[in-house]
Amino acid sequence: MLIHPWDAARDGDEWRDWLRTRDFGLLAVNGVHGGPPVVVPTHFLFDPDDEAILLHLARPNPVWPALEADPAVVVSVHDDYAYIPSTWRSDSPDSGVPTSYYASVQLTCSARIVDDKDGKADILRRQLAHHQPDGGHGLVAADEGPYRKMLSAIRGLRLQVVGVRAKFKYDDHKPAALRERVADGLAARDLPGDAGARAQQLRRMAARQDPSPTACG
Repeated sequence: MLIHPWDAARDGDEWRDWLRTRDFGLLAVNGVHGGPPVVVPTHFLFDPDDEAILLHLARPNPVWPALEADPAVVVSVHDDYAYIPSTWRSDSPDSGVPTSYYASVQLTCSARIVDDKDGKADILRRQLAHHQPDGGHGLVAADEGPYRKMLSAIRGLRLQVVGVRAKFKYDDHKPAALRERVADGLAARDLPGDAGARAQQLRRMAARQDPSPTACG
């Protein structure tokens, strides 16, 4: 992923805040014996305190042989994306260049497979607490409750984050007037994704504004 200086996350808090409300992405694992990468769409739980990702997958999933061969993986998450027409980025239809707006966080991780019942039950409890905070599910435990016999059908994953690449591509290097015109266009078009892209663009614009000068005297 190419990251220009103006697209980079300003600090670790920016990408962590963005990731906190996004919990679905792609787990990418190197293929076995030179085969193509294995890519798995999945929900996950990001633990910012441990800098780790927790998830579980079905035992028949083809990702397991790849993980056992190479524990180096990438979790890729993207959102708040929109196509920006050429006419929004230029006063002349002949010279306008379209682009894509999006936010993306790619986490390079070292994977550890969790196969013991207590470990898998712990991952499930934590994921349920995150994805289903209002409850409505049974007891999750290794040796009791309605899910104990189902634990053998899954394997858990703990992905320790070892590197982060974060990108917020919203024309930060362009004049404010152009970005405001794009924001107006996104609001008027209102396609799926436009509101999120506009919110990220305006947030980045506000963060870049210089503080007002202090009055003298």
